Amino acid sequence: MEAAVPAKIESVSGCLDRRRAGVLLHLTSLPGRAATGDMGAHARRFVDFLENAGFSVWQMLPTGPTQEDGSPYQSTSVHAGNPRLISLDTPILRGWLDPLPDTERGLSDAAKREALRRTWEGFRARASREDRQALDRFVTEQASWLDDYALFMALRAEQGADGWWTWPAPLRDRKLKALRQARSRLATLIGYLRFEQFLFFHEWGELKRYANDRGVKLFGDMPIFVAHDSAEVWAHRDLFDLDKRGMPRTVAGVPPDYFSETGQRWGNPLYDWERMREDGFALWVARLSTQLRLFDLLRVDHFRGFEAYWEIPGEDDHAINGRWVPAPGDELFDQLHEKFDPLPLVAEDLGIITPEVDALRRRYRLPGMKILQFAFGGDPENPYLPHNHSRNSVVYTGTHDNDTTLGWYLHLDEKTRQHVDEFLGRSAERMPWPMIRCALASRSMLAILPMQDILALDGNHRMNTPGTATGNWSWRFSWEQLPQGLIAELYRRIHMYGRLVAA
Repeated sequence: MEAAVPAKIESVSGCLDRRRAGVLLHLTSLPGRAATGDMGAHARRFVDFLENAGFSVWQMLPTGPTQEDGSPYQSTSVHAGNPRLISLDTPILRGWLDPLPDTERGLSDAAKREALRRTWEGFRARASREDRQALDRFVTEQASWLDDYALFMALRAEQGADGWWTWPAPLRDRKLKALRQARSRLATLIGYLRFEQFLFFHEWGELKRYANDRGVKLFGDMPIFVAHDSAEVWAHRDLFDLDKRGMPRTVAGVPPDYFSETGQRWGNPLYDWERMREDGFALWVARLSTQLRLFDLLRVDHFRGFEAYWEIPGEDDHAINGRWVPAPGDELFDQLHEKFDPLPLVAEDLGIITPEVDALRRRYRLPGMKILQFAFGGDPENPYLPHNHSRNSVVYTGTHDNDTTLGWYLHLDEKTRQHVDEFLGRSAERMPWPMIRCALASRSMLAILPMQDILALDGNHRMNTPGTATGNWSWRFSWEQLPQGLIAELYRRIHMYGRLVAA
């Protein structure tokens, strides 16, 4: 393969083939009767909303199984899907689950888990030959990750959801005899967990086809680091910087920044990049293979970590004492280009971005991100100001980590608010519409609007506040929040700014 060379500023990635507009809304934020949104009827209705309003991209957060805090960025697997996102509509329609009585209309997580277990019983009793064969094919084709995941989750349940490093040593250290006994002892639960993933991927495939048939691309999110309490870290300890007990010697995070004066200690174990080189970065190739089965386009979270990452001593409870350590981004992306070319990736290049990080992104023609809420510090050279955007970028009013645009605007000091108003032309429209117009007018090939901004919601509706452990990831909208005429108005604006794409 020829050595990659830096791309010109105006060179546009193949994944941004034309001007488009999209909406940022995680699946859990959809309406519905369960504790979170799912892949059922409301997801299809949302696709219809996107199509009718002129949007051609649906961006969401990571879709892996979440842990107790609900964060999609700390998943128990980099391959598996979150069972909470499974809709019960499909098993009811296929006859694997009896229709739910009215008393179960408001489904708690516990009630939904029980319904999914009844679905497994119904599948074993009533599934067609074709459906059984489809399950067998799925289990065989995905065995490289599914076997470890199902065993890990079964053991985790048996151990009371305790971290794998606290399990009895033979299980913690994956001794063959202990694993063989566990597979026998937990065979029923392992079979169910495999079926659960089969159902997730089946429903996802149906939703993706529905969206793609209507001209809507699915835009996913892939965290750079892997959760400590995950199937991959347990199964591939040699690829991470862990001690003999499975505890991280060093962990990931970021230094003090816009979001936190003390930085952020994420707690993810860091990679042993030297060991990853030896097998051609196989874990990353496998991760991308799974995610590109689910999504048409992927945001790579914390892209700057591929050039250098913030290494924090594992025993520290904050991020201040970390240090920057070089990472083999060039080698990794060369390898990924050999397997996936072009790479349909967007680099989350926010935070402390050095010329070296920017050069790495440009070398592989990856679009970067432009956040309008970061633009108004008074410096005309601010890279987030619209006149400084490159075509090879994705512009956002704000992201899931920001306040809503209305909430952000209301909390600005008077001087900054006047600067924003003047820059946006002292629009007669109420915020956030001047910022939405600014994003749509940007030179960036893709403009993404959070659903909260489309609904003009204040800061009470934000998705996540970085550095906080509670009160996040639970926001949902209702269809009643869409004002009459909104779809037509969005369509008119998207057409006005050349972002309408024919299906």
